[in-house]
Amino acid sequence: MASTTLGTSSIALLPSRYFSSSSKPSVHTLSLTSGRKFYGGIGIHGIKGRSQFSVSSVATEVNSVEQNPRVAAKESQRPVYPFAAIVGQDEMKLCLLLNVIDPKIGGVMIMGDRGTGKSTTVRSLVDLLPEIKVVSGDPYNSDPVDPEFMGVEVRERVLQGEELSVVLTKINMVDLPLGATEDRVCGTIDIEKALTEGVKAFEPGLLAKANRGILYVDEVNLLDDHLVDVLLDSAASGWNTVEREGISISHPARFILIGSGNPEEGELRPQLLDRFGMHAQVGTVRDAELRVKIVEERGRFDKNPKEFRDTYKAEQDKLQDQITSARSILSSVQIDQDLKVKISRVCAELNVDGLRGDIVTNRAAKALAALKGRDKVSTEDIATVIPNCLRHRLRKDPLESIDSGLLVTEKFYEVFS
Repeated sequence: MASTTLGTSSIALLPSRYFSSSSKPSVHTLSLTSGRKFYGGIGIHGIKGRSQFSVSSVATEVNSVEQNPRVAAKESQRPVYPFAAIVGQDEMKLCLLLNVIDPKIGGVMIMGDRGTGKSTTVRSLVDLLPEIKVVSGDPYNSDPVDPEFMGVEVRERVLQGEELSVVLTKINMVDLPLGATEDRVCGTIDIEKALTEGVKAFEPGLLAKANRGILYVDEVNLLDDHLVDVLLDSAASGWNTVEREGISISHPARFILIGSGNPEEGELRPQLLDRFGMHAQVGTVRDAELRVKIVEERGRFDKNPKEFRDTYKAEQDKLQDQITSARSILSSVQIDQDLKVKISRVCAELNVDGLRGDIVTNRAAKALAALKGRDKVSTEDIATVIPNCLRHRLRKDPLESIDSGLLVTEKFYEVFS
C-alpha cells in the first residue's frame, strides 16, 4: 500500500501564477464627482492640509487577469510528475481525490517516512483540479452566486444589482513556505503605494489567494507557532481578519488544508491536527520489484519530462473526467439513516471528541460513492474512509501499542456486523 517516486528532484514546482509574489493585482484610482478619491477600496476625503481615512472595502478595482489558458506559457513551466504515474500510495491518493470532489471534507494530513513521495503526490494534483466560476478580477476568487464565498465588495455589488463579469478558472493551489512571514500569509499594507502615492492600500496575502482553493504546507509539523495560530483562526471561521496600521479588513479564506510531514521530526499540535478532515499514513515500500519500477519511472521522467507526461495523458484525462462527473452528482448521493446512526455509534464508542468525525465520515463516504459513479453510500464505502477520518481524532494513550487506524477498523466491524 505504499510507495511512490522519491528524491528531492521529484518535487516539481507548481506553475508560478499560483503563488508568485509578483502577481499581485494593481489597484486603480477612481475619481468621483463628489471630490472624493478611492484607493484600493479606502476612501480618502479631500480636505486641505490633512487626510481622513475610512475603510470601505478592499482592492476595489483590479486589473482583469488573463483567464484564458496560456498554452505556450504552460509548456514552458517546470513539468509536474503525473498523478496517474504515482506507484502505490492508494490511501494518500484516495484522500486527496475525495477532498477535490468535496472540499468541505476539510483537507488531509499526510504523515510518513521521508522520501516516499508525499510532496510529489500533492503537487501532481494540480493537473487534475477542476474549473470553478469566479468573479473576474477579484483577488479573493469570489463565487458569483454563493454569498458564503464572496468578498465584502463583491457582495455589495450584488446587493446593488450590478451584473458581475464571471470567468472559469482552475482551482488554485498555494504553497505556504515554512519561512513565510505573518504579513505575507495574512496580507499587509501596500508599502510601494504608500511611498509613491501617499495612500493606504491593502495587499492580499496567501490566504486570499487560497480562498476556494488548496493551501499546501510541506513539513507542517515544523511550522512556527504564530503561523499555526493564523491557520487555526482562518480554518475555524472561514474568514481572515487583518488589523494593520489603522486599517481593519476581512475577507473570505475558505480553503482545503493539505499538510505533509515526517512524524520523527515532531508532533503536530492537536488543535491543528483536528482541523484536517482526513489523515493518511504513508510507509516505505518493501517489495524489491516495485522499488525498481519506481526508480525506472522516475528516471524516465527526469530524462524527458514531456514525453513521460504524454504517455500518461490518457489516464490523466480519464481521471479528470471522473472527478468532474463525481462533483456533478455529489449533491444527489444519499446515505441511509441506519448507516448514519452506526457511524455515530463508532465515533461515540471510540470517545472521539466533538462531532467533526461524524460529519467528515459522512461527507467522505458520499464523495467515494460519487467517485465510483453511484448515488447511494454502501457499507464498503464507509469501511474504506472511516479509518482516515477518525484515526487522528482518538485520544493518545502512551501505553497503547496498536495503531489507531486498526482500533477504528476493529470498532467499525464490531458495530457494523
